[in-house]
Amino acid sequence: LRHKHDLAQILNKVLKIMATEVTSKTGETVTIPSITNTDRKVIKSQDGDVITVVVDSKRFPVNKTLFTRYPNTMLGRMFSSTMETLPNENGEYEILKGISSGIFRAVVEYYKTGVLNCPSSESMQEIREACDYLLIPFDEKTIHTNNLRDLLHELSNDGAKKQFEDYLKYIMPALVQCARKGERECQIVVLMEDDHIDWDGEFPPSVGEEHIQRIHNNDLCRFFKYFENRDIAKDVLREKGLKKIRIGIEGYPTTKEKVRVRPNSGRLEVVYNYIQRPFVRMSWEKEDAKSRHVDFTCVKIKTEIAPDAEAATLVSPGEEEES
Repeated sequence: LRHKHDLAQILNKVLKIMATEVTSKTGETVTIPSITNTDRKVIKSQDGDVITVVVDSKRFPVNKTLFTRYPNTMLGRMFSSTMETLPNENGEYEILKGISSGIFRAVVEYYKTGVLNCPSSESMQEIREACDYLLIPFDEKTIHTNNLRDLLHELSNDGAKKQFEDYLKYIMPALVQCARKGERECQIVVLMEDDHIDWDGEFPPSVGEEHIQRIHNNDLCRFFKYFENRDIAKDVLREKGLKKIRIGIEGYPTTKEKVRVRPNSGRLEVVYNYIQRPFVRMSWEKEDAKSRHVDFTCVKIKTEIAPDAEAATLVSPGEEEES
């Protein structure tokens, strides 16, 4: 870069000395334009716009115009005229704490080529976090890697979050129904659309099943099949202020199989068929700690003292009875 700068200065001096018109080999007069102020700014920018970015204790000399080509990214904003970024006492920029030098090297290549080639030494999660911080798009067009599984995993996390945000429209009616009854928690079982539920009115399932809300939705049922999706759904519900969130898969009674008599007690016992289906349990109670507290009212009891007891003298500890 210093060599290019010196060459530009020499060329500038030579062109000033030379005449504006010279004669070519064919005898024709050729006009040589002088260097304008705009040209001088371009030549100066080749050296003056070079900055040093310190990442992970390593120094990267970069032309800041490389970043400003992408004004919607974090680095493009930092080195544009709209956002002032000051260097340290050495004239260097320490702005990317927490990002490894290997990832930043790949980021610089992205600004040159539009493609981020993931280094094999870095995890996909760290690359994803760096892209989110630097506002670099994380998609199949930008990210190139040999670790296809981890890339698809991150893309699935994005898709699952957006999909569950949309699926909330199926869950909200059940939550509102519980809230209108004065309840402050809700449990929902997600069934397939062709699941048949037929409970015997005389012999219903065990106590508690009747308080569970039911949703018949094939897409939501398949969504909760994956453990990672259930974790994403928990994060979304927490972001919306809900708590005591549990999402899993458990058995749900569908139809009565038989009624049998217990041998010891002689009581009738009903046996139901069960299917494994997802469930969601959550709460929006604010004073849950106070709900577990029971206030006891202390009632004052008036007792009558016997005549003999009135004559008795109470001796407190440490006092001796006089003879």
